[in-house]
Amino acid sequence: MDEVTKHDELEIKARTWLKERGVLLKDIAELVFYLQSKYIEDLKMDNCLYNVNRVLAKREVQHAILTGIQLDVLAERKQLEQPLQKIVERDESLYGIDEVVAFSIVNVYGSIGFTNYGFIDKQKPGILKKLNDKSTGEVHTFLDDIVGAIAAAASSRLAHAATNDTNLDD
Repeated sequence: MDEVTKHDELEIKARTWLKERGVLLKDIAELVFYLQSKYIEDLKMDNCLYNVNRVLAKREVQHAILTGIQLDVLAERKQLEQPLQKIVERDESLYGIDEVVAFSIVNVYGSIGFTNYGFIDKQKPGILKKLNDKSTGEVHTFLDDIVGAIAAAASSRLAHAATNDTNLDD
């Protein structure tokens, strides 16, 4: 393989890991609908899913997914050094690195993503509620924030499109 990982391989791996960790693209699209349906008249799930797919096509998003999921998996297997193991495993409230990773995704589509992300992170609808359930024994310290950030970025992308912003990544 080349020194630089091929984009297609990154995207396939990121999408595969999301699915393996129980996150379907329709779950993220539902979060986008939750965020944007009151602002965009006649919003369809297909449009939400399209925008999720466009966000997932970005390399920086793929990097965040792979990094965050790997850290969650290592914590689940108890393979991180202490005290990081305990911090990630418990998703301690003052550990903000998971949000920093999420911000790298939110930043892709401008400042509106921050408000979308903050709102959905507090509300925890849909798949986010499931990912935050600590009773399962699974660790999703990074994944819940990453999924919320993907939804926020896709929502921001929709908002820009709704105002006929021609500077989208298409």
